[in-house]
This record gives sequence, C-alpha cells and structure tokens, in this order.
Amino acid sequence: MKKVSFVLFPEFQMLAYVLATETLRIANKCAGRSEIVWQTRTATNTPVQASNGAMIAPDKLDWSGAPDADLVVLCAGYSPLDYLTSRVRAYIARAAAEARVLGGLDTGAIILAELGLLNGSQAVLHHEAEAVFREHWPEIIIADKIFCLDKQRLTAAGGTATGDAMLAWIARDIDQELAEATANGMIHGGPRSSETPQRHIRTADPALLQMHQLMVDNISDPLTVQDICTKLGLSQKQLRRRCCAAYQMTPSEYYRRRRLEAAHQLLVNSQLPVTQIALSCGFETISSFSRAMHQHFGSPPKQIRKRYLGSG
Repeated sequence: MKKVSFVLFPEFQMLAYVLATETLRIANKCAGRSEIVWQTRTATNTPVQASNGAMIAPDKLDWSGAPDADLVVLCAGYSPLDYLTSRVRAYIARAAAEARVLGGLDTGAIILAELGLLNGSQAVLHHEAEAVFREHWPEIIIADKIFCLDKQRLTAAGGTATGDAMLAWIARDIDQELAEATANGMIHGGPRSSETPQRHIRTADPALLQMHQLMVDNISDPLTVQDICTKLGLSQKQLRRRCCAAYQMTPSEYYRRRRLEAAHQLLVNSQLPVTQIALSCGFETISSFSRAMHQHFGSPPKQIRKRYLGSG
C-alpha cells in the first residue's frame, strides 16, 4: 500500500488539490481495494483558505518522526515562503533524507527550491511564477511542461496538469495498467505526456517550439536572431517566414513579447525594483523598458505594479 501526504499552504489551488485526491480515490476504485491512502496537513496546523475561498481543515496535526508517506505533495499558492515554518521545514527535510518522492504543485516548486531540494533536478511550476523563479534560482532548469517526474521529484504546473502528474506517479511507482484504468475512470482519455507545453503555442513546427524555448531560456541576456537561426540550422529568411506564418509576427517581435510578459510577471509577483526588472528582461535603459511596457500593456511599469497591488 502506498501512502501520500498532502501539505496545504494558504491560498493553495483548490483545483489542483481536488484533482490530486480524486485521482487517488478513482485509482482505489479501479483497483478494487485501498491501493493508496492519504492524509492532509496544513502549513499553519489550522484550517487554511484555498484559492476559491473554501476552508480546508487538516486531518493530521502530528509532524513528529519520519514522514509516513511514499509521496509528500506541497500544494502552494501565492507567497508560499511566508508560511514555511520550522515545523514544515523539518518535515520536508526528513522526507528528503529518507528518499521519499517530494512533489510541488503550482508554486510548490518554490518551496523545494528554497530548501535546496531541486538541485540537479528539472522542475516545473505555473508559468506565471517562472520569471520570479528564474531570477532567484537561475541554476535550476525550469521546463515548459505541464509536469515533471524526475527521479524523486514530482513538480506540476497545477490545474488540470495535476491529474496527469498523479497518473504518471501511479504508473511509475505502482502499476502502469492501474494508471491507464484510472485515466479512463476520470474520463480523461490518454494521460498527457509530461512534454506537453503549459500554454498553447499555436504551432506544431518543431523549429518554432525550439525557438520559443531558446527565447524563454535567454530573457535577461537576449540572443540575436542570427544566434537563434544558427542553433536551429535555419537561415533568417526561413525562420522569419515560418514565424510570420504561425504567429503573424517576426522572430524579433515574438522575442520582445516574451520578454515583456516576463517583465509583467516580475512586476506583479515580486518586489524587485523596476530598474532591476528592466535589466533582467534584457532592456538596457529604464526609458526604453517603460516605453515598451506602455505600448504593449497600456500603462508604464509603476502603474502596472500599483494597479495589481491595489487589487490585492
């Protein structure tokens, strides 16, 4: 029998938690027995509010001793490090020492990174938190995937990707046929591959998918279009034609949009100074950065940050 421990942080994503636990429940139903059991703790040891306002109470309050779980899943939301208490730190450290599988849903990967538990592993988190993550932990490889099961680390973007992540864990650590039966029981069809990108990129062109990854991996120190073409084995004319056909914009315009989106994420999800954000997103001057943000988002950087702070 496999055991799973969920740790909920305030503002955790309810959809991710429900999908994770429902996947386990349906797996037991398909197996015809309790193949998996789970418990839920909260970082505060009190009921915590989910992203949709619902309150979830812990069914386990004891944090002492070795974690009685094969998989520990951290379900986090906004500002997860604000609730990383010594009790939670010690619990996760003991799980890591015993080589348990450690999972992070949505921004749960941020907690694992803060504790040094993603070193040497590839990871996934919600795309809105990527820019902040890359700024703090540039040495950790963040993949544009819906989930990643890398040795003893399971990270997922949250949302519906959670079901795919749990199915992958069941397939690897319990039984492949049970995972397939569970997917059918969820009316999920075939589980999505971990390589599935988080956002629809509107193309199946492998060269453009590689172009996109090169661009998001090189936001702070942008590559030239010629550098990208060299890596892809294409001429500038070939890449421009394919990019315009798929996105109705040139490679330079596509790259600029990715940099502006990363800057927007940093403005609303971090407290970094605007000047540092500009440099981190490849803009040489604050004036050019402010002008570009105003043109793309309709407001200069400081107003964008003020508006989001005002809305909570």
